[in-house]
Amino acid sequence: MAKKKYDVYAIGNALVDYEIEINNDFLKKHKVEKGLMTLVDEERQHVLLQAIQNQIRKKQGGGSAANTVIALSQLGGKGFYSCKVASDDDGVFYIKDLNDNGVETNLKPDALSKGTTGKCLVMVSEDAERTMNTFLGITADFSTSEISEEALINSEYLFIEGYLVSSKTGREAMKEAKKLAEENDVKVSLTFSDPSMVKYFKKEMEDVVGASVDLLFCNEEEAMLFTGKENIEEAREELKKAAKKFVITQGKNGAMVYDGDTFIDIEPYPIKAVDSTGAGDMFSGAFLYGITHGHTYASSAKLASKASSEIVSKYGPRLAYFELQEIKDEVFG
Repeated sequence: MAKKKYDVYAIGNALVDYEIEINNDFLKKHKVEKGLMTLVDEERQHVLLQAIQNQIRKKQGGGSAANTVIALSQLGGKGFYSCKVASDDDGVFYIKDLNDNGVETNLKPDALSKGTTGKCLVMVSEDAERTMNTFLGITADFSTSEISEEALINSEYLFIEGYLVSSKTGREAMKEAKKLAEENDVKVSLTFSDPSMVKYFKKEMEDVVGASVDLLFCNEEEAMLFTGKENIEEAREELKKAAKKFVITQGKNGAMVYDGDTFIDIEPYPIKAVDSTGAGDMFSGAFLYGITHGHTYASSAKLASKASSEIVSKYGPRLAYFELQEIKDEVFG
């Protein structure tokens, strides 16, 4: 069978990430729920941004699926990302960031709508935990209109970001993309994205999953919330009903992969954690790169584990191109 034009076609919320160092006192003072992604309005985000203006470490294009497809691209894969930004400075910045990282997109700089591009305040505390407050802006209106049917059907995998489940039009886009993929022999992969998405939108997430997906990415907490099970052993058995194959990331304990037949335990790479932002996104991107380039589930997960551990050892959701090449050479030889 001829290779498709794209390895991965991804859909998700386009957000410009403002990475900020904070302490736990700041979270308490401003009544921010630690360790979760919380959707906030523009005014609330503005108040927080003003309070921590001097602690902004860096700004870059983000959103879960964007981080994943950029990792895939940096490793040598071919990705396409459908999303929605406004015609403001952040929107123009976002398109350039995708282009600079070799990712094709539905976005055209001269055809953007007026509005506000989504922003995510990524607040990293001393214990390396990330807390996100997100104002979706124009990406809240992400819909079936943003889906590029031609790019999707010319891809090996569709990658759906779980965060889209929080809006009605986003859910419709998730379902439409999945339907298009299934009709055109494109494998469907989904990430739950965050425990809050499974906790507060469980029924909606079940509707998106439908009969099943080909490949699911989640962490232990998300796996237990989605299946309603008390421990990971029961949860992983139950997950077989929702996904033909899946990966459960386990933080410092590595990951477990179900390849459709057996469970594979993936050893962690010991590292000093400073920031967990983007670790799951990197894992998905590296894993998808591996399985679309002839590598086994076990070796792809090893690459993903190594790359995501490196992410945790520094600030921000990305590694430099040369760092990923070194990791790829080390794991694949």
